[in-house]
Amino acid sequence: MQVTETQNEGLKRGYQMTLPAADLAATVDAKLKEAQPEVEMKGFRKGKVPMAMLKKQFGPRVMGDAMQDSIDGALREHLEKSGDRPAVQPKVEMQDGENWKEGDDVVVNVSYEILPEIPEVDLSKVKLERLVVKAEDDAVTEALEGLAKNATAYEDKRKGSKAAKDDQVVIDFKGSVDGEEFEGGTAEDYPLVLGSNSFIPGFEDQLIGAKAGDEIAVNVKFPDEYGAAHLAGKDAVFATTVKAVKKPVDAKLDDELAKRFGAESLDKLKEQIAERLEGEYKGASRAVMKRSLLDQLDEQVKFDLPDVLVEAEAGQIAHQLWHEEHPEEQGHNHGEIEPTEEHKKLAERRVRLGLLLAEIGQKAEVQVSDQEFTQAVMNQARQFPGQERQFFEFIQQNPQAQQQLRAPIFEDKVVDHIAEQAKVEDKEVSKEELEKAVENLDQL
Repeated sequence: MQVTETQNEGLKRGYQMTLPAADLAATVDAKLKEAQPEVEMKGFRKGKVPMAMLKKQFGPRVMGDAMQDSIDGALREHLEKSGDRPAVQPKVEMQDGENWKEGDDVVVNVSYEILPEIPEVDLSKVKLERLVVKAEDDAVTEALEGLAKNATAYEDKRKGSKAAKDDQVVIDFKGSVDGEEFEGGTAEDYPLVLGSNSFIPGFEDQLIGAKAGDEIAVNVKFPDEYGAAHLAGKDAVFATTVKAVKKPVDAKLDDELAKRFGAESLDKLKEQIAERLEGEYKGASRAVMKRSLLDQLDEQVKFDLPDVLVEAEAGQIAHQLWHEEHPEEQGHNHGEIEPTEEHKKLAERRVRLGLLLAEIGQKAEVQVSDQEFTQAVMNQARQFPGQERQFFEFIQQNPQAQQQLRAPIFEDKVVDHIAEQAKVEDKEVSKEELEKAVENLDQL
């Protein structure tokens, strides 16, 4: 096959490949001859079908296979010789298209963009600041008080006491619309905290001031956007019986509270809380340091980018942001979303950093272990309770989904590798300063 270069500009490459008709015919004959001993046809013994009949019966299909095999082989050979690394699958077009006929040479035009040469980066010149926050006693106490609040118990108020905001009422109720009870509108011994806003707007307000033994008709209106369409916007009446009125009792910060949360003692619980808080601080600090690292790399390293990758990334960014701005649109039945210059600029940054991190990771022989991948799959599967097996099967059968799970793990490991080579200085800051630094990430 003859290969002629037709384009060599920047990262763009183009080639014309010509497969002589004689070579193609020889390939077809060879394939038919190879298959002949196994072919059976009415009127002939197995393996004795004449070549002329084989060509007539199977020639067009074999011709198509031979053509595709020859083009694929020529492209593979060309890429091996040239060392080109296409950014995406090369575009292959037959020049004559439907006008081609048997006996003609096959001419195809191949075009693609190559991945750029990534310049070397002196990672020792990268300077990073790692924010360090210690779990102060006040933060631990605040977290303890939050646990105590979540562990709030309720005890009966004095007989005849009226229910107030934050009290718990134990109720039976039956809901009806236009005199007809509806599914899901009935419950017995339901513990409802007044002011929790867990019921339809207005329901809890009408129980403030109620006493144990009271029977109250609670009149409410379902919101227009209520999930059940047959109830949305409808007036409803809940026949409600108040069976008990209870007041909240704060849990004490003692060993008993600690045991409720699986700790041996209050001191042990404080230690666990401090470890958890410092783990959260480290995670936030790492996100801040990672952004600084990526900003420095983006500033220091410049190289040409394949348009095809930038355009695809810009389109994806525009599509994602559009759906975030229009959460009511769940499907893809919308018009074309045109990326803006801002989207393209962000896409260039992402593509540049993605290629750079991939190059650094490859040279450093960074690998995602089977254990790390399995852990990622398990973490993702938790988002689909009851469908874990189907999720595992989907991942096993979908290489693209596997890559999507591996990619962020690989990136984080490359970031860790760079941080090990860089100059990192620890800086002790307050929790508030760390929170401010994290908030600034969203503003960049």
